[in-house]
Amino acid sequence: MTEKLTDLPNIGPKLADNLEKAGLETPEQLRALGAEEAFLRIRTQVDATACLHQLEALAGAAEGVRKSLLPPERKAELKVWFRSL
Repeated sequence: MTEKLTDLPNIGPKLADNLEKAGLETPEQLRALGAEEAFLRIRTQVDATACLHQLEALAGAAEGVRKSLLPPERKAELKVWFRSL
């Protein structure tokens, strides 16, 4: 059985829809592209108001963990990156 985006932690129907609209249809594509690039695609192509919480959700999904379980260093890195946009 093929894994779906919604099988990943943090990915509900809305975020899965945004990913698909941004050209990412599988968990493998998300993992290969990475959270930051996937987030940029969503923000530029689908939802200009995409927030830090979505970025953290994508990072957790790519790593296979709930966003609350991301290491503090990774969360800090994501926050700095997000603020640089």
